Amino acid sequence: MDLTFPEAEQAVAELVAAADTVVPLGSGTHHEVGGPPPVGTAVRAPAGIVTYDPAELTVTVGAGTAVAALAAALGEADQECALDPRDPLATIGGTLACGLSGPRRLRYGPLRDRVLEVRFANGEGRLVRGGGPTVKNVTGYDMPRLLVGSFGTLGVLTRVILRCQPRSLQSFWGTTDQAPDAVLARCFRPSTVFWDGARAAVLLEGHPDDVAAQAEAAGLEPLDTPPPFPDGQHRGRASVAPARVATFGAALDSLAGVRWLAESGVGTVHVACDDEVELGAARAAAEAAGGWLLREAGAPNLDGFGIALPNAALMTRVKAAFDPEGKMAPGRLPFPIVAREAARG
Repeated sequence: MDLTFPEAEQAVAELVAAADTVVPLGSGTHHEVGGPPPVGTAVRAPAGIVTYDPAELTVTVGAGTAVAALAAALGEADQECALDPRDPLATIGGTLACGLSGPRRLRYGPLRDRVLEVRFANGEGRLVRGGGPTVKNVTGYDMPRLLVGSFGTLGVLTRVILRCQPRSLQSFWGTTDQAPDAVLARCFRPSTVFWDGARAAVLLEGHPDDVAAQAEAAGLEPLDTPPPFPDGQHRGRASVAPARVATFGAALDSLAGVRWLAESGVGTVHVACDDEVELGAARAAAEAAGGWLLREAGAPNLDGFGIALPNAALMTRVKAAFDPEGKMAPGRLPFPIVAREAARG
């Protein structure tokens, strides 16, 4: 007999309460991001769309739902939710937990802006709700933003309410050899400006007349397909100040075997290589440029984040409040072991 959605959420909470160590699992597309995945009781969130009101531009969905499945459902009403994970098979919960904004962040903002409400099972096995179902919700603590990027260390997301938007009437990919700053100056809110050090690839979305006018103003040549993200056995995502992308890109070009693609205007630089040492060198270059690099895949001997969290003391206290026994995804972030020792001491 199938469980109702509230019953499925309660089953998740009970599983968390009984476990010694909890490993929140989605589809596995983000399992290498950050620190090493812990070993323990695997917990999966329920999947499926709970409610969807196109007129209100909101959807309530199980955190175990694949992003591709959500996109298909919203597409029937000519709407979308700009989660944009690298792999569309990623679950909504996994995408939010890792907090990696998609390539259209330049236009639509960071991933956390998509989330209106969260429900999750905390380390004590209690179901907690934060946020609200309306766009103008300002009630209570902003737990939705706290859970985004928490890597499952504060709780297991079970359901979320997401903000939707109408799909653009037209999307256009164009390319130019102009510098990204020149493109950004000539376009009004482009969705993406990729830069590989030689050419820019630009995604424009909106009304066909506006898209055509911006493409002409920026001198864009049509591009059949967008440039792929750099791929390799070892991958990372660097974050530097947008003004330092060019300098950082030049430093990466000097490293043999390192491939990169930058999101201009945002400061995110996707890096890939075939050797773990090369990814370590890319991290050193990011730090020299005043940024840092998060390990996304491979490089098992390379610490996930490479830097101490600047708010580690605060996050340790938050961790202890949500997960007093330190059972939730230990090791995925740099602070959980400290929280567990404090809770037991």
